[in-house]
Amino acid sequence: MKLGMIGLGRMGANMAQRLLRGGHEVVGFDPQPAARQALEDKGAASADSLQALVAALPAPRVLWLMVPAGEATDKSLDALRPLLGPGDVVVDGGNSNYKDTLRRAKQFGEHGIAYVDCGTSGGVWGLDEGYSLMIGGDEAAVDRLRPVFETLAPARDRGWARVGPVGSGHFTKMVHNGIEYGMMQAYAEGFSILKHKTAFGLDLHAIAEVWRHGSVVRSWLLDLTADALKKNPDMSGIAPYVPDSGEGRWTVDEAIDLNVPAPVITQSLIERLRSRDDDSFSDKLLSAMRNEFGGHPIKKE
Repeated sequence: MKLGMIGLGRMGANMAQRLLRGGHEVVGFDPQPAARQALEDKGAASADSLQALVAALPAPRVLWLMVPAGEATDKSLDALRPLLGPGDVVVDGGNSNYKDTLRRAKQFGEHGIAYVDCGTSGGVWGLDEGYSLMIGGDEAAVDRLRPVFETLAPARDRGWARVGPVGSGHFTKMVHNGIEYGMMQAYAEGFSILKHKTAFGLDLHAIAEVWRHGSVVRSWLLDLTADALKKNPDMSGIAPYVPDSGEGRWTVDEAIDLNVPAPVITQSLIERLRSRDDDSFSDKLLSAMRNEFGGHPIKKE
């Protein structure tokens, strides 16, 4: 299959490379000439504009977007839509909010263009290990793209599925990332407890390696944690600042809207927000309160 890839950042470029390995033809577009050249160096063709990209593809066309969620995706789609026609398929493989996906699918559907949302997990390891693909969209459109999904996934028969109608792929990926927040927080807290038990002088990397085999808490995240502890046992040089890319917030919002209690995911999000406050007014006020009611000492800056 020949398809166009829009967005040649690290994830998009890796996905294009995996498709090339699987025998597909890829034409890539990115506003950065260096990104286009890097793709050409891997054996793919590139286009210097969306118009040239669309012209290079046989109808009906398949366009796959790997563009940051939000305004960047909207701008790309607004520019792409007039260039396409009935029968074409657009796949959003980024981490878009499913509500945006529903809006975009309606806009494209009015022009006879199928819109498929593909929640994509796998990160930098996906090139060699394959990607986990959570797909939403019309059954016929998804079936048409089956060879592409089979190539990108870890295996033809696992690691990908159509999970429901359009919007459901990004919704599923949103919840996936919320779960990820909770798992990461649990590992981080557990290893912090181990680290603070200085009387034992625990080897955190050795413990992680033990847990990787046979333990009920083994996982790929633990594999990565073990690797990180091997490289940097004390986490030296790393600021205690944890960003969030939005999916955790969206998951908590949905839990509230659906009246579903999700305390672990919610608290893990709060901890990420807390990590960014290096001059916490609330903590200062807590210390002042303790001093006011109990005369407890205040630690000065």
